[in-house]
Amino acid sequence: MFRLPTRNLLMLTTAILIAATNGCATMQTFAPPVTNPVFVRANNPDEAWERTVDVVHDYLFEIERENKLGGVLETRYKTGASALEPWHGDSVGTANRLESTLQSIRRKAYISLTPVEGGYMVGVEAHKELEDVAKAANLQGAATFLDDNILARDLNAVVGQATPSGWVSKGRDEALEQSMLKSINRAFGQ
Repeated sequence: MFRLPTRNLLMLTTAILIAATNGCATMQTFAPPVTNPVFVRANNPDEAWERTVDVVHDYLFEIERENKLGGVLETRYKTGASALEPWHGDSVGTANRLESTLQSIRRKAYISLTPVEGGYMVGVEAHKELEDVAKAANLQGAATFLDDNILARDLNAVVGQATPSGWVSKGRDEALEQSMLKSINRAFGQ
């Protein structure tokens, strides 16, 4: 009897799931891009704010900080959605979904609402970071010690962090920004 190795079976299953969940995501990439920030018509500032917050919640981001008077909304970092999580909308498109499946990715969004005549300018900045894994450990057992690590001392603890944070910036995630801006347009009926 022929049996696929577990690793090959996992890769095959992942490829099938990506192909199956990718139908709606690829349709979004053919739509023309939206300007960032985008103009939305709204007379009531509370309604404009709430609709924007609803869009942020649709992408399953948690809000870390919001300043309604300043028109600034900041989300917490969110782990990138894998191919096994099609209901999470933060990994937009095949490349981002596959990257989040095979790598540790996290995203954070900043949304700004600026009042202008007749409505608001809503801007979205989405930042993506990749986990910086220092070194692959020997996985022979739980009691294995790495003998090639140098002793890391943080002698300037009061001044700031001397060791890296463990995340490397990959810049702005334009696909997520465009997707959120289009969702904001739909939320305002435009």
